[in-house]
Amino acid sequence: MLLHREFEYRWHWRLPAPPEAVWPLVSDTNRFNRDTGLPSVHDAGDRASTLANRRQRLRLIRFGIPLEWEEQPFEWVRPHRFSVLRRYARGPVAQMRVEAQLEPTDGNATRLTYRVSARPRTLLGLLAIPVQVGFLSARSFDRVLRRYGEIAAARAAPAAVAHDRAGRADLATTPRALPRGALDRIEGGRRRLSAEAADAALVDCLTETVLRADDLAVARMRPYAFAHHWGAPRRQTLELFLRATRAGLLDLQWELLCPLCRGAKSSAATLGALETKVHCESCNIDLTANFDRAVELTFRPNPAIRTVEVGDFCIGGPQVTPHVVVQQLLAPGERRTVRPALEQGRHRLRTLELPGARALRVAADGAPEITFRAEPAGWPADEFVIAADPLLHLENSTPREQLLILERTAWSDDAATAAEVMALQCFRDLFSSELLRAGESIAVGSLALLFTDLRESTRLYREIGDAPAFGRVMDHFQVLRAAITEEDGAIVKTIGDAVMAAFRQPVSALRAIVKAQRALAAPPRGERPLFLKAGIHYGPCIAVNLNEHLDYFGSAVNLAARLETLSSGEDIVLSSEARHDSEVSGFLAAGGLHAQPEPARLKGFEAEIQVWRIAPAAR
Repeated sequence: MLLHREFEYRWHWRLPAPPEAVWPLVSDTNRFNRDTGLPSVHDAGDRASTLANRRQRLRLIRFGIPLEWEEQPFEWVRPHRFSVLRRYARGPVAQMRVEAQLEPTDGNATRLTYRVSARPRTLLGLLAIPVQVGFLSARSFDRVLRRYGEIAAARAAPAAVAHDRAGRADLATTPRALPRGALDRIEGGRRRLSAEAADAALVDCLTETVLRADDLAVARMRPYAFAHHWGAPRRQTLELFLRATRAGLLDLQWELLCPLCRGAKSSAATLGALETKVHCESCNIDLTANFDRAVELTFRPNPAIRTVEVGDFCIGGPQVTPHVVVQQLLAPGERRTVRPALEQGRHRLRTLELPGARALRVAADGAPEITFRAEPAGWPADEFVIAADPLLHLENSTPREQLLILERTAWSDDAATAAEVMALQCFRDLFSSELLRAGESIAVGSLALLFTDLRESTRLYREIGDAPAFGRVMDHFQVLRAAITEEDGAIVKTIGDAVMAAFRQPVSALRAIVKAQRALAAPPRGERPLFLKAGIHYGPCIAVNLNEHLDYFGSAVNLAARLETLSSGEDIVLSSEARHDSEVSGFLAAGGLHAQPEPARLKGFEAEIQVWRIAPAAR
């Protein structure tokens, strides 16, 4: 009878920050388990046999005692609560449930309730649960959660950015144990980065992070996330990380992400070594690399600077898939009501078993209450508009258990995708040898492609002589390169006097060429003005290897190249795809530039298309 007894422990904390600020820390169960002293966990199942609805067989060794269990999928409603149930097959415990609930209180604070219930499996469990959970774990929970409350309060405070820019990262601890000579190498890297005109304060932030932050913070460093915490420009921070790799402080790693759970399923130090076709076991889908979203560049300390050892302390918590707002496991016929906090924009509701997904859009005028039913036929195709704090009634109208997942469809702004990095001049300068596998091509999504060519350059050579003309052409490349780099673009290649450049957005390409045309049309010292023909198109491309460099191919590239031939050198020719971009329209209006439509027939394209001739950038 005693072995059927269930122990229950419930603790309360008042944390000095709102639930939205506390949630990312408390729901990071991987870090929480590590911080409270739990050992790392390992897979105990046969990876060839996938358990239903993201269940997992796991094991660990605690005080020399092996524990094995089947972990049910975590359930949560961001930022209010999460829970998990573990059923043990080996060890002194039969079952354990952990629940956390976050409620707003007066003073912009959070009342955190943490509950653990456990049932013993053996006499040892009957004796160990009160000691381990009721006493030892209780002390660890109190220490860690109070610290998390302080961190959340600091992050939410107005001075949080200045705090982080000073290099005192909130999850940093004491200096790490470093390999022999690491401090000298760090100082050498610091000097090199400072000599390359990098922001000294930003360099200090990076080196302090490498020295002091814990292993979990530096094992997968995302430069845009650090830019946010440091209050620094995103491109400047990304370029610092790239230069720090060349300086020997960091190593880069490319990661192929699953489009559903967004976990890293393949990683490599070079693009050529990245496995581009893999299987995601938790989502049970096959993946093919898409550089536009699914391949991300991250960093970690160089082993000569610092050795990083990271284990898995929890595999399925809410922060493993932070884009998932609600995850609920419903039995056949079960109904459940939740009220999540949603961000503006598009979401989708899906399950792992049913085809398709229900498209949702969060807007101020959305429905405040709605019922969604999981049915055997799948989901309706139409998009439904809901409020930011809706009351959602979830029903499982199928004969099988379903894991319902409500997630944001937008990918994280903190991800430095391969497509974005490859279109950055700094990356191409520092990592010109980064190549794909021979014969492999990868989709990179849509890019803005700029083609330019000097007007009447042959006449220039004839009239002022070869040496002076060559100097002017080289100067023109410098002006063009500076304008392209300033707009976060990259020169892909030069062919004679012509340039091909790539940008993530059409407005960046347009701004760059306007600057370059104006500078070349009004040179200093009374020199002859130069006129630059230019064409811009926005469309999908593929990345390939060409002459040991990354290049782009596809119809979009061909069309952009043809547009340049229509330019007079005192205008810019845009495709309709580039012209109708909302940011391009705003730039044209603000700059007083006129866009004139006209029909055109381009070599290699059968149908007549409409192009837009932008009024002269300089007169």
